[in-house]
Amino acid sequence: MKQRPVGVTILAILAGVAAVLAAINALQFLGILPFFVGPVAFRTFSFWYALMWGLMVWVYIWLVQMLWRVDPAAWLFLVIITLFELTLDFVAMLGSSTWQDVSVSFLLNGVILLYVMLPGVREAFGTARETAGATS
Repeated sequence: MKQRPVGVTILAILAGVAAVLAAINALQFLGILPFFVGPVAFRTFSFWYALMWGLMVWVYIWLVQMLWRVDPAAWLFLVIITLFELTLDFVAMLGSSTWQDVSVSFLLNGVILLYVMLPGVREAFGTARETAGATS
């Protein structure tokens, strides 16, 4: 069993925070929690969006478990999910959303992507390439 480095523990915690943010979005689209636009709060209901955000909660919880076990597939899966969310945030900003709407998600996913690319974190998952002595 691999020992879990501090960097992987931090990634698991950040993925847990992303799961909480996705759960808040799911509750907002179920109409349980309100959206805030400046000082105005309003509620809306969209089953489809709530279902998609609920799926993201499930994905992040599964990802936290994989990260906690230092599963090598967790590194690649975290990169894919983070890039997916960054793309969705960018597309949302191209639409009717503002920076205020997506800033927390964008910044959190940006930090996760930068952190997951650090050499020490990559080595913990066994995804770092050795350039010295590598034969093609």
